Amino acid sequence: MASIPFNHVSVLLSECIESLDIRDGYTYVDCTTGGGGHSLEIAKRLGENSRLICFDRDENAISAAKERLKDYLDKITFINSNFSELENVIKDLGINNLGGVLADLGCSSFQFDCPERGFSYMHDARLDMRMQIDAPLSAYNVVNEYSESELKRVIYEYGEERFAPRIASAICKARADKPIETTFELSDIIKGAIPAAARADGPHPAKRTFQAIRIEVNAELDTIRPMIMSAAKYMAKGGRIAVISFHSLEDRLVKLSYKELASGCTCPRDFPICVCGKKPQIKELTKKPILPSEEELENNPRARSAKLRVAEKI
Repeated sequence: MASIPFNHVSVLLSECIESLDIRDGYTYVDCTTGGGGHSLEIAKRLGENSRLICFDRDENAISAAKERLKDYLDKITFINSNFSELENVIKDLGINNLGGVLADLGCSSFQFDCPERGFSYMHDARLDMRMQIDAPLSAYNVVNEYSESELKRVIYEYGEERFAPRIASAICKARADKPIETTFELSDIIKGAIPAAARADGPHPAKRTFQAIRIEVNAELDTIRPMIMSAAKYMAKGGRIAVISFHSLEDRLVKLSYKELASGCTCPRDFPICVCGKKPQIKELTKKPILPSEEELENNPRARSAKLRVAEKI
């Protein structure tokens, strides 16, 4: 693979650090370390008795983060795994002072800008899209092996693409002749399946389908709620959970998870007394999400859809 610097502009950086309210004596977790931008700012603020746990499923990201965080390695533990393993890692490391968990759910710029990774319709490359480079399922598998009904479901649910039936049909028709191997091949098929009038305005016609396939390949939505639940379960009182989402499906899952944890009782409303015994675990600190400033958007247009939601353990 070509050597490309792991450049990634951290989104809502100052807002995230302020939201975590970093205190000495606690352990902090960056669930999506990437190039280490958020992690670096957390590490700078760690007290003598604090630690940082850095997760990333991408080995290249871990390597880049270790270099960027080289001045703080004595306070950091790197975990080359998905943040769905958060609870297991907390148990394995014996963490009993969890003070904050941060998750930036967006893909890193490096992954999009590295053609060999096959994430982007802007670069011609073999279909891949795996955040964990040795994962068994790739975009090639999804595009060439899923049934038409499965493709339609993925594209419609994860891409919110109204032309999902036409796109799924076009993919199946094209692959009947030969496998669809590259990002440009797939992009051309998608463009051909969408009516010309619908392609005239708005984002690139392949954007939603590529997003959907990426989410499917990496099971991105399946890990959000378990991560938030684990964070709340093990968080010390006053600890913070901060999650940055980039599209409506992610944001909805974050909102619903926070709401569930903040409401406590799950008994039917017509029950005269609570019998489930569940108590609120968190309070939401952001009834409306924190959005990037105009200045940040000028410097980093990719932050445009970012939303930060923060909750505190009670």
